[in-house]
Amino acid sequence: MIKFLLKGLLRDKSRSRMPVLVVTIGVALTVLMHAYITGFMGDLIELNARFSYGHLKVTTRGYADNIQQMPNDLALLNVNSLTADLKKQFTGLEWSPRIQFGGLVDVPDTNGETRSQGPAAGIGLDLLTPGSKEIKRLKLEKSLVRGHLPGKQGEVLLSEAFSRKLSVDPGGKITFIGSTAAGSMTIYNFTLAGTVSMGHEALDRGTIIADIEDVRLALDMDDAASEILGFFNGGFYIDDTAVSDAQIFNSANGPKSDDFTPVMKSLSQQGAMGTYVNLTKSWSKYISLIFILAMSLVLWNAGLLGGLRRYGEVGIRLAMGENKDHVYRTMIYESMMIGIAGSVIGTAFGLLFAWLIQKYGIDISGLMKGSSIMMPTEIKAKISPVDFYLGFFPGLFSTMIGTLLSGIGIYKRQTARLFKELEV
Repeated sequence: MIKFLLKGLLRDKSRSRMPVLVVTIGVALTVLMHAYITGFMGDLIELNARFSYGHLKVTTRGYADNIQQMPNDLALLNVNSLTADLKKQFTGLEWSPRIQFGGLVDVPDTNGETRSQGPAAGIGLDLLTPGSKEIKRLKLEKSLVRGHLPGKQGEVLLSEAFSRKLSVDPGGKITFIGSTAAGSMTIYNFTLAGTVSMGHEALDRGTIIADIEDVRLALDMDDAASEILGFFNGGFYIDDTAVSDAQIFNSANGPKSDDFTPVMKSLSQQGAMGTYVNLTKSWSKYISLIFILAMSLVLWNAGLLGGLRRYGEVGIRLAMGENKDHVYRTMIYESMMIGIAGSVIGTAFGLLFAWLIQKYGIDISGLMKGSSIMMPTEIKAKISPVDFYLGFFPGLFSTMIGTLLSGIGIYKRQTARLFKELEV
């Protein structure tokens, strides 16, 4: 019977084309919207991960306990060897060492005397190694306001507001004054290559970005780093995987009390990010559920109307002596075939559009007054495993429920009145 019904649907386009099209559009919108919401709600997580937290972060135990103070005297040692080990053990992540530091930025006049100075928070990262993804990760090219990115040793970036405050332009000389990892005083000269917009008032007030090798020389931190950040190759944070990887790494290092023992933390285990990750998961589910319910009602109504419009056909079949149970079952089977076909096609189209938005994004930089490091300039979707079957709930089940409800009327039809109805 299934084969007979399938042939009927394929040959009678009026019974299959429009219902399948409606289900396809509904399912595609459901899948696309869920992927879009998941990606949109995760934008702030990714911004914080790229700039500060990473998807995973490795520090020493002592540094982690006092991270707000940026205690580089408790920094990681033998970083090149440790980074190589991390790349071998966790092949699904990219690892980048960074140095967090602070001090004074001094701008000299023509006589070498202090013209202006201000406190700064600094980041040392890999800017010069060919193939490094740090520039792209922090969107430094898009956030550049004046000048150019560092192209050689000794060149740095300042936040635009900070450079205006210090009255220093690209090409000018600046001096960093701070303390080394050993606690002694350091004075190191840099050339300002360019300025960037951070998109955050506190960061715009005083930020310096330098190549990590320059910072190592300035702070006497040869082959050392404050932290090593790990980023999933897919570009999106996966909390369960990150927590599992952190547990594996920490178990391998053992419960040592040494301040220099490396420890790994997932993004959700750092500061208040765990609360935000949980809120993002919850709100993504709520918003997606509301949209799925709304789309389910639309497809439910479509199935209901489709069944009601076929009452003339049902009357003829009953008048010819077909059993009411058989008519009811065939209508349900037909709606199931339409629901499966529409759900499969709709899911394929929804995933295709979601993949395009995930890969290329929607550029919204034109809607903002210039781009910045801490503000998203494009919106991206995020395809998750649930997107591969989510559309079947409104596509298949809602369509079948609509047919089930409309088909109840079959049992109320009186054969004696069928001919009178057919005459009309």
